[in-house]
Amino acid sequence: MRAAQEPHARTAPTVALPGRPCSAAAALHVVGEKWALLAVREIFFGNHRFDAITRNTGAPRDRLAARLRSLEQAGVIERRPYNERPPRYEYHLTESGRELAPVIRALLDWGDRWVLEDRPVVMVHESAADARTPGGTQPPAHAHDLDAAWICRTCGEEVVMNTLTVDVRAPGWDRSGPREPGPSDV
Repeated sequence: MRAAQEPHARTAPTVALPGRPCSAAAALHVVGEKWALLAVREIFFGNHRFDAITRNTGAPRDRLAARLRSLEQAGVIERRPYNERPPRYEYHLTESGRELAPVIRALLDWGDRWVLEDRPVVMVHESAADARTPGGTQPPAHAHDLDAAWICRTCGEEVVMNTLTVDVRAPGWDRSGPREPGPSDV
């Protein structure tokens, strides 16, 4: 197994889900609810406090509190205290949560292309040197709207849909669904 595919320590509890065994289904079980992904978006945008996350997502407070708890239990976010009396916490992305950035970007791109006529949020790419000096007086030397591509780490080529195939490795399943048990399966 290559380094890019090596599994990380699992943070979310494993659950048996109905249907095809699939990492996408398992991921959606953790972050697939609207308020969960919008909370991740807000934390990614730098909004760490509950009131700001509530305001910017439009989520009902009780539902957002439940989503934040489930994201914390799954290891996507962590709470950090910022006030002792009364106890108050900020929410920060863990490594697992930070790795959702391409998901948020993909949803923004898709929404820009297929849902909204205007782009209300634009991801801007800066050089690593510019990104390390926030709040500087100089404008970034290298800053432009992000136009990201999906690149294969093995060969370096851009991935396009007609170059992909599906290799189903879950026992008892193929691309069309569950296989009928054969004589060797009984």
